[in-house]
Amino acid sequence: MGFISEFKEFAMKGNVMDMAVGVIIGGAFGKIVSSLVDDILMPLIGKLTGGVSFVDLFVNLGDGDYSTLAAAKEAGAAVFAYGQFIQNVVDFLIVAFCIFLMLKGINKLNRKKEEAPAPEEPKGPTQEELLAEIRDLLMKK
Repeated sequence: MGFISEFKEFAMKGNVMDMAVGVIIGGAFGKIVSSLVDDILMPLIGKLTGGVSFVDLFVNLGDGDYSTLAAAKEAGAAVFAYGQFIQNVVDFLIVAFCIFLMLKGINKLNRKKEEAPAPEEPKGPTQEELLAEIRDLLMKK
């Protein structure tokens, strides 16, 4: 029973739960970035490069002549699919840049919190004022 309770304690710690949430959000963010690259950026880059589809860029390493990467893979030909690699590199660069911007923003917010001056404590009466007040009270008696 001790092992299970230790595991439960470990799994329910804040860091583990935060990491789980981060992985889930990261997966969803990865899909968004992949869609951005696949559906928006790469077609624009392809248009600028004369209609080249990066996904279909490949070198046939075997015999035969194939017009598309899909046809070469379907035939079982050995191919060097460098277009997909280029697309994955663009995906990575965009994700890395977004993470960099997020961390930069978080660090900037943390620095502002650290640099914020502590509020001044309200100043009470000085020692002389207290002594004068005590003297006045004693004189009234």
